[in-house]
Amino acid sequence: MTVTQPKGFRASGVAAGLKPSGLTDVALVVNDGPDFTAAGVFTGNRVKAAPVLWSQQVLKGGIVRAVVLNSGGANACTGTQGFRDTHATAEHTAAVLRGGPRPQMIGAGDVAVCSTGLIGELLPMDKLLPGVAAAAKELSADGGPRAAEAIMTTDTVAKNAVLQKEGWSVGGIAKGAGMLAPALATMLVVITTDASADNEVLDAALREATRLTFDRIDADGCMSTNDTVLLLASGASDVQPTPAELTAAVTEVCHNLAQQLIADAEGATKHVAIEVKGAASEADAVEVGRTVARNNLVKTALFGNDPNWGRILAAVGTTAARFEPDRVDVAINDIWICKGGAAAEDRSKVDLSGRDVKITVNLREGEMEATIWTTDLSHAYVHENSAYSS
Repeated sequence: MTVTQPKGFRASGVAAGLKPSGLTDVALVVNDGPDFTAAGVFTGNRVKAAPVLWSQQVLKGGIVRAVVLNSGGANACTGTQGFRDTHATAEHTAAVLRGGPRPQMIGAGDVAVCSTGLIGELLPMDKLLPGVAAAAKELSADGGPRAAEAIMTTDTVAKNAVLQKEGWSVGGIAKGAGMLAPALATMLVVITTDASADNEVLDAALREATRLTFDRIDADGCMSTNDTVLLLASGASDVQPTPAELTAAVTEVCHNLAQQLIADAEGATKHVAIEVKGAASEADAVEVGRTVARNNLVKTALFGNDPNWGRILAAVGTTAARFEPDRVDVAINDIWICKGGAAAEDRSKVDLSGRDVKITVNLREGEMEATIWTTDLSHAYVHENSAYSS
């Protein structure tokens, strides 16, 4: 149930000493082919970490034979030395794979690099590079779970997913527990498939999947510097699905991983789906959903088990979406406590004692809809993000 489920992929995760905890912190995912096509989507933050800038260049070549990932340090805002270190990491990864027991025709330009952790500090290369060599020795077809564990930071559980189709499959690993916001989250994701597909098809499939999944989770409205989602295709199944079939499969795996991310969001006690219906456009629906998801008054009310629909309606009112205030309906867990912009059913009927919460907003302006997933704002979130330094 992981990134090595599709044929043609090996992975590993080892402890290189980057984390003070001593837990695993370097992962490697290798595509053994015969195809090496790939696509990537990266953070929308203008402040981009060195590994993001490097991997964006790699993707321009259309071939990715390996991905090296580390936790324990973001290598973001580290200047020219940070970029040199990323380049050196790719060079070293290529060198150890060329000289390993299964030698590969691979150069630094075929290696994507991903990092996650504290911003503003250089990586300890004297630990990272030996860790890469150790990860290369541990590569195996069942190494996906160890790779997923090695990229964890504040995550409490590793994230894996797989979808088996007829004769081909899609798998993935992800990390992320905070700064989950549109234009990606503070996350690293590697998705693999043994289907055969060219770069253009992969790129279209990944962008559509990301738009409907990772771009619609929003824990705290914050955007990271290192967000990376990669899709690698080995072609080892010798099956070429239609673009629509591939997009649907990749979207399903991305949705699975996205829901695992939001479920593990830092300090969360609620898993909240905000369904916006009756919008004049999809953009309006997304804007309203995101605005409600980011509203601290709404989020703290949910933490306190308070079905405060007034806060939700007030949040909707800050958007540029088309609606009339006296026509909007709001439900929490299917209890319509606001109808036509005013009180409706008794709010005491809403049971917020469980973890899963559904907020429905009907703008009554059209037929478009969208769902944004978020969390509440808890004491634990404040504590974790005030104490986090590694």
